[in-house]
Amino acid sequence: MGGQSDTAERLLARIAGSEHGVVTRAQLLGSGVSARQIERRLDKGSLLREYPGVYRVGHRAPSVEAAYLAAVKACGKGAVLSGRAAGHLLRLLKGVPPPPEVTAPTRRQVKGIRTRRSRTSNCDRTLCRAIPVTTVPRTLVDVAGELTAEQLARACHEAGVLHRTTPAEVEAVLTHRPNAPGATKLRQVLRGEIQVTLSELERAFLRLLRRAGLPSPIANKPAGGRRVDCRWPDQRLTVELDSYRYHSSRHSWEQDRRREREARARGDEFRRFTYADVFEETGYMLGELRKLLSATPSRSRRP
Repeated sequence: MGGQSDTAERLLARIAGSEHGVVTRAQLLGSGVSARQIERRLDKGSLLREYPGVYRVGHRAPSVEAAYLAAVKACGKGAVLSGRAAGHLLRLLKGVPPPPEVTAPTRRQVKGIRTRRSRTSNCDRTLCRAIPVTTVPRTLVDVAGELTAEQLARACHEAGVLHRTTPAEVEAVLTHRPNAPGATKLRQVLRGEIQVTLSELERAFLRLLRRAGLPSPIANKPAGGRRVDCRWPDQRLTVELDSYRYHSSRHSWEQDRRREREARARGDEFRRFTYADVFEETGYMLGELRKLLSATPSRSRRP
């Protein structure tokens, strides 16, 4: 009996170890753990019931990942984490983790889980931390109706920085879901038609411009295929604001170089300002901007 128990423990630990401590009854039975052994472990607390037929190993501390994976497993084959919960897992949305939300191909009603019935194609599914979840573009489409314009713009910005998601990839999902709640608002955000500021650095920069009596730029609007921080089209000037958070990775560094090349290719002057320029030593930056914004663009710089 002891040998069987040890074997069951090892099987249980192996199965759960790769999936945040979450196992299903079907997984356990399929690996040789008997129904009686499952019940015994539930009685002892070495297995904890999360949902019907879904358990968490008792010696593993609960985590957001465990809660989300348990919810997905509870909704059956083909289920994926979706909505705000997916946005949180993918780091598009900040704050307190939302309750589990799952999209499944068949109708499910599971207490404690917000469920949607919808089929997701392979191109709308991915894995994040071993949890089946909607892709970043599909997630943005799904949450668009529940977010304010500013929240949605921030989520789109995070998608580009963290996942290299492009507006074209989101538009591709929208072509298949043209009437999704918030679709119009999402398109406006993607095209820069809704003016928002995405960071305190940008807000402080715009405040400085107003106090100095300088013209305001168009902020966070696509130009040349990419979203740029600030642009004055009439003066042919593009400005990027560098915060360490968004510019500390190799990908971000490469994206910055591309934005600079594209700005110069369309005939713009290009300047890059940092946190120190905006918050600590503003005089030089404002002086340079005053000269650039008062100058008349030469014909040679017009595209």
